[in-house]
Amino acid sequence: MDIGGEIRRLPRQNVSANEVFIPRGYTRKPRALNIWFFKTCFEKSEGFIGNSLPSISWKILMLFDAIPFIMRGDRKLGFWSVFAIGVGGMVGGGIFAVLGLAVQLSHGSAPIAFAIAGLVALLTSYSYAKLSVAYPSRGGTVEFLNQAYGTGIFTGGLNILLYLSYIIMLSLYSYAFGSYGATFFSGNYEFWRHVLITSAILLFTGINIIGSKAVGESEEYIVAIKLAILIFFVILGFWTINAARLAPDTWVSPGSIVAGGMIIFLAYEGFELIANTAEDVDNVPRTLPRAYYAAVGFVIVLYIAIAAVAVGNLPLAQLINARDYALAEAAKPFLGDAGFVLIAIAALLSTGSAINATLYSSARISYVIAKDGELPEVFEKRVWKRPVEGLLITAVLTIIVANLFDLSSISTIGSSGFLILFGLVNFANFRLYRKTQSNRYISLVGAVLAFFAVAILFYVVAGSSLTGVGVFVAMVILSFVIEWLYRRMTGRKIKYLTRRVRRAEHVK
Repeated sequence: MDIGGEIRRLPRQNVSANEVFIPRGYTRKPRALNIWFFKTCFEKSEGFIGNSLPSISWKILMLFDAIPFIMRGDRKLGFWSVFAIGVGGMVGGGIFAVLGLAVQLSHGSAPIAFAIAGLVALLTSYSYAKLSVAYPSRGGTVEFLNQAYGTGIFTGGLNILLYLSYIIMLSLYSYAFGSYGATFFSGNYEFWRHVLITSAILLFTGINIIGSKAVGESEEYIVAIKLAILIFFVILGFWTINAARLAPDTWVSPGSIVAGGMIIFLAYEGFELIANTAEDVDNVPRTLPRAYYAAVGFVIVLYIAIAAVAVGNLPLAQLINARDYALAEAAKPFLGDAGFVLIAIAALLSTGSAINATLYSSARISYVIAKDGELPEVFEKRVWKRPVEGLLITAVLTIIVANLFDLSSISTIGSSGFLILFGLVNFANFRLYRKTQSNRYISLVGAVLAFFAVAILFYVVAGSSLTGVGVFVAMVILSFVIEWLYRRMTGRKIKYLTRRVRRAEHVK
């Protein structure tokens, strides 16, 4: 069937916000129509669509729904593809940035700290797996929160918190990029770190504005390279570990171990990206749960091994002193200066690709949230058919945070944000356990552990610095205040795209 011809023969008509524009008698799934919408939005004027669809929100939703099928044809994702998405999402720039922090807080028990953080991630992956099977949607986390808590101010505030948490993640990646990059320059380390932080954000913002197909296509190779280098680091470093540096007498108190794991929890952030693939996966009930558990399990083992090699090969004082680039410093004992350079290059590749990908996604998150009526309309504005204004605001906020706060504060804010969100996703599955056919007590344990971990993190970190804790609390309060005030002052109503998708999928 000629999809384009089928649609072009339809008469122009006005469609209300509660209706879906689909040809009468059309028997194929609405997704097939999206290919035509995608081509029309980018190759032709928006006249036809503007006269036929109820809102720009619907256009954008249909457009994003089409992209994966344009790029892959109609092929479905198998286990290994989804597994790679989960691993690639987690093993980004996080491990390069936060290893030194984990060692600083947990000393010789750093591998245990990574294991504890991994346990929270694994329990949360159970809830994500069940929710993804029950509610397969590219909305992912936002869809699950809507299903469990409704579409009021609470969920709207969480969406804003999610956007702000992505800004914190961007700041962490940028900070790590600057820290590793500054080691290649002689002279004032702090000066070069700030220069590189700002330069990286500006560079990748420019790439996202212009649009770089090559950068997107190179992403899979960057993931493969950084994984290969990390595994190479673990294999060689394992043979030179000094077991005495990992002995129980080097461990810290249980509270400090938990805090050490939770401050680096954002190193596990990324497995939830699997939820966004649910509509494109072959045999969802079988593939998604296996991919979640396998991806998180693999990364847990990898992180524990990296921590053990780092602590076992270098005295704690040296690791803590070089905490901003601890992974590169840990390679020196068994790989020499060449090992330092190798890990530093891997860190630059990894954090650079993470900055690029997160800028891309966060700009579109802000765009969609604004379209839903939860952010000011300035985030909606598009230049050259891209959400440039939202991208520029995101970049400016990231530059401020990355240059203003230290690594500990950034990690505390970021980890706390995602722990809260993941705790609420666990509790969402607890509430929806009948519909998701889950063991609700597993999700309840995951929620309790996530919230308890935040409390322990605050308690331990607040003893040395209140900055990160204070900023995070302010960020949470601000998210809900902005949501409430914005609705009250503007009268702007929320438009929930996921409901329209669900309605469209039932119209045939």
